[in-house]
Order: sequence, then C-alpha cells, then structure tokens
Amino acid sequence: MTLTEEAPGLPSPAVPAAPSPVATALAGVVRELPGGGEARPGQVVMAEAVGDAIASGSHLVVRAGTGTGKTLGYLVPAIRSGKRVVVATATRALQDQLAAKDLPFLEEHLDRPFSWAVLKGRSNYACVQRLAEVARPADGDGTGPGDQMALDGLAERADPDELTALAAWAATSPTGDRAELPVEPSEAAWGAISTGSRDCPGAARCPRGDRCFAEAARDRAAEADVVVVNLYLYGLDLGADGAILPDHDVAVVDEAHLLDDVISATAGVELGPGRFTQLGRVLRGILAGAETTIAGVTDGAGLLSGALAGHRDKRLTAPLPADLAGALAAARSRVEAAQAALRNIPSTAGDDVTNRAVRARQAATALLDDLDAVAAPDDAHVLFVTGPEHALSLRLAPLDVAALLAERLWSRRTAVLTSATLASGFGPHVGLPQSAGDLLDVGSPFDYPANGLIYCAVGLPRPTDPRWADAAIDELAVLVDAAGGRTLALFTSYKAMNRAADALRPRLPYPILTQGDLPKAALIERFAREPETCLFATMSFWQGIDVPGPSLSLVTIDRLPFPRPDDPLLQARRERAGAGAFTAIDVPRAATLLAQGAGRLIRTAADRGAVAVLDPRLASAGYGPKIVASLPRMRRTRDRADIVAFLRDLRSSG
Repeated sequence: MTLTEEAPGLPSPAVPAAPSPVATALAGVVRELPGGGEARPGQVVMAEAVGDAIASGSHLVVRAGTGTGKTLGYLVPAIRSGKRVVVATATRALQDQLAAKDLPFLEEHLDRPFSWAVLKGRSNYACVQRLAEVARPADGDGTGPGDQMALDGLAERADPDELTALAAWAATSPTGDRAELPVEPSEAAWGAISTGSRDCPGAARCPRGDRCFAEAARDRAAEADVVVVNLYLYGLDLGADGAILPDHDVAVVDEAHLLDDVISATAGVELGPGRFTQLGRVLRGILAGAETTIAGVTDGAGLLSGALAGHRDKRLTAPLPADLAGALAAARSRVEAAQAALRNIPSTAGDDVTNRAVRARQAATALLDDLDAVAAPDDAHVLFVTGPEHALSLRLAPLDVAALLAERLWSRRTAVLTSATLASGFGPHVGLPQSAGDLLDVGSPFDYPANGLIYCAVGLPRPTDPRWADAAIDELAVLVDAAGGRTLALFTSYKAMNRAADALRPRLPYPILTQGDLPKAALIERFAREPETCLFATMSFWQGIDVPGPSLSLVTIDRLPFPRPDDPLLQARRERAGAGAFTAIDVPRAATLLAQGAGRLIRTAADRGAVAVLDPRLASAGYGPKIVASLPRMRRTRDRADIVAFLRDLRSSG
C-alpha cells in the first residue's frame, strides 16, 4: 500500500462542503452592507432553513435572537425561490424598515431581480371620491383659491384649512398613502377624506374607482414578487378567505409571537358605540329632512354604552342579559330604519348624494351583520365586554385560531414564522402540523454571557404577599442607585408604576420619567439622550423599544407578566384546556412577554447590562425553568451583591 492509497474500510478524508447558493447569495449581500457586514452564523443557518422549507413546501418556526439579522435571513431565500411571497409584520416600524431600507437594498445588491410593493388597509389611503365630495367649488372647478370645503357629516368636525391642504397633497401624491404626509393629520380631517372596508362599495361601484389610491396599491401588489403587509391586514385576509391580498405561495410572519392575538382580533367582531356615532355623521350629509331617523342611529351609541356599563370585563353567553339584548334589538331597528331611508333616495338626487348613499348602505349593512353576530354568539366564539369605562365595546373572538389557520394558511402555502421570543410548542399551539420540539433556534451573535447578567430577587416575598410591594420598591432603589440611573423599569400595571415612581423620586438623585409624562417617542428620545435618566413604564414598553448604548444599563421587571386570570377569552380557553390550562396557556404567554421585556437591554454587540426580576417565583416555582428558557442566555445570579457589583463596574467603566 502506497502513502496515497486509502486503507480498506476507512472513510475518505472529509471535504469541506461548498456553500449553498442561498449562503453564497447572503454573503454577497452582507458584504455590501454599510460599513461592511459581518458573518452571522445564525443568519446563515436561518436562511438555509428558510430556503429548504420553501423548496420542500414545509413550514418553519424560527427563534432568531436580537442581532441575528432575521429580515435578510428570510428575505434572501424567499426572493431567490422565485415564489410569490407575502411578508406580514406586526409593527409599523418593521414595515417601514422593510420598505425604506431592506427591500431597496436587496433590489440593488441581490443576485436575483424582483419587484416588491407595500399594501396597507384601505383607510390608510386618501379616498378620491371623498375628496371630491368634501370639495365644494365656490368660484370655479374646485381648485381655485376661493374654493371652500363642504361641511358635510364627517367633514364638519375638521379644520377647513387642513382639509384644503390634504386635498392639495392628494392632487400631487402618487400613492395617497397617509404615511407620506409631511405632518400627521388630525383624525377628524383624515376621517373626512378616507374610507374603510366597511363603507367602501368597491372600485366597480365607485364613480372614481379608476383613480382609487387603494385599488392602485392593490394592483401594484398583485404584480409584485414580494408584498409587505401589516399582520392585522393579513388576519383580515384570512378572515375574508383570501379576498384582500393577492394569491401567494409563501407567507412570512415576522414577530410571530403576536399571531394568536392578532388573528383573534381580526377573525372576530368588535362593536362599540362609535360605530353608531360614525354612521349618524355619514347620514347627516345624505338624509335631508330625516332628523328623527338620524338621531335614532346616533342615540344607539348611548343605548349600547348604557347596556354595557354593568358588564365590563365579563364573558357573555346566549341568551344575553335582558338589558343588553334589548339595547341591541333597539339599536338594530334604528339602523334598519336608516337603511330603508337610504334605499328610498332617488337616483336623481345628484351624484354626490347617490355615491354617499351607496357607502352609507354598505356601512349600515356591515353594522347590521355585526349586531346579528354579537346578539347570538355560538360555542366556537367568546363574547365579552372590554375597554375602559368611557369606551366599552363588545368583542366576539374565536375560541381557537388554530382551526382557521389550519384551513386557510397552513394547508395552502408554506409558512415561515419567526421572532426573537417564541416559546417551545408555539407551532402546535397555532395549529401547525408539527411536534412541540419543531422549533429552530439560531441564537444570537451577541455575547450574552460576557455582557449580560440576569438577577432574580429571591429574597423578596411573593407578589401575593402584602409586604412585596414595599420590599420590591426598596430593592429597586438599591439597583437603580448601583446603575447610576440608566434604568428602564417595566411594570405590569399603572398602579405599580406610579407607586414606585412616587416613592423613589424623593429617594434617588436621578430623574424619573413615567409613561404618560410625554408622548412615547419623546419619552424614549429623552431617556436615550440623558444617560442618568430612568424611565418607568407599563406593558406597551415591553417590546419595540430600542435604546442601545450606556443610557440603558438596567432593565427591571416588577413581576412575572402572567395574563389576568379574569380575561374572558383566556378564561374560556382555560376551561377548554382543563387541568393543564396554566401550563398550556399562562406560562407560554408569560415567558414570551418576559423575554420581550428582557430583550430591551442588549441591542448591539457593544451593549452591557443587567436584567433584574423582582419576582422570586422565577427561581422558586416549578414552572420557572420553562420561563427562564425563553430568556437571553446571560449569566444568572440570585445574589444581590453580584448584580450591584456588576452595575457599579459598568458605571465606573463609563
């Protein structure tokens, strides 16, 4: 045997595998990133898995930690597949990032030509017909300086100058998209010049349908290879059995941890007093001399409000309480009377009146349908009263979204679901035909063990103990002082937030901002700009907040964010789940939200800091390990001296 011969029975020397086409394309794109991109192993693993799933027609659930670069991780293989793709995002910020940054970048640098479009709900676009109706020419054709804006039912609440400015903008805008306005319009003005799906008759029945901005956006989407939509719109499309979005081969759901809640909202019905007030305003510009009929519809708002007042946060089953059933029946009869009056409008009434009557009939029909749905809830849905005392509404939600998703999504196209915070078992929970372990975790490129620390305050009483609130505030004071301010303190209620802020402002030398002191964007900007400032906030700040750098060195979480035990929809789902309800429903939700909160800390590779959970159950309860498993893989401690020393070191190092 020579030195070049292989020994019998021994394997050949391993030959490094050639990079896959997806990995090669991704590497080429990453090299073109501003400043030169860095290789991210998790991003490559994700991209190849997405490519394989699309090629095989299977589904994929990916947990992609902060910094993975998941948008390129799914866009590159999806575009290269040659399939038509819809990307559904849960936040406007991510939708804007895709449209303004990621897709234009790939359009320039990816080795595959493609087209893309953004599609939003109809109410996001100016309505050409409404613009024509509110513009009443005083001395010309509607475009002269002396022209006035008509004060019809919806427009009368708006500033005429603002309406004029919006009309001028729409006359030159190529898209009519509200997001492209130089300043945010008032709700009154935008409501006067836009229309929603409930009252739009459709392009075929609209005299200006050939110039409709919303229809033009749909046409662009129908021709595009990649369509970006809001997850809410995607849910509406599923509920409408595909009537809204173009047919597609692949659905990518980003921030997929919100899928269950969004589909629950879009697949059901929400009915509040505002629906009657809105319809009444529309009728005022159409039904001349029918003040009694219009007042009857408008007064339906008061009827419903009064009937809901005694049922806040309650689950309702058929037969409904007599007061509510009576209010719904009375409100329905008033809407029916308005519908009959609209049908009697003669075709000779004039184009504007006739066109507005068509939309009003559409809105009235939608309202009647929703009244019928809530009046007789079936076993597959949960009916409950929700909202603040001054704005209660009836909500009808499906008991289970898995069946809808299985019928209209999983069985029809490949789905890629991704988020930084997906609990184990997420796929089966939403009806995916997978086992509980079929979740790809590609990790994060950040060095969490070196840069982060998670502390559980095991020395505190449980939150059910009356002593916990004061003890947690004392613990928070020590931690904030060690960090030198620089703290995002997250709370599960406004009451807890305000109590802590009031107690700590006189005790600590650091400015403490609370949610509500300023608009959200202004709060975050000031918190990031002033390093020693603390920001105390509630649930809406647990996700979507991005403050890299030394201004945020400590995230505190007051207690494990379990959902309210009296939440009507979750109550019904717990009843169906039986003895395992807490493990199946409450623990995954708490784990996902806690991971979202903890994820506010390390946003770049250079960030360092600590997460402190002031709820000892994280370390002592039997379900604790399942929740801990969802958190970033930082070092962990139960010793307060460890986190104090860590924070002081961070502070001294600048």
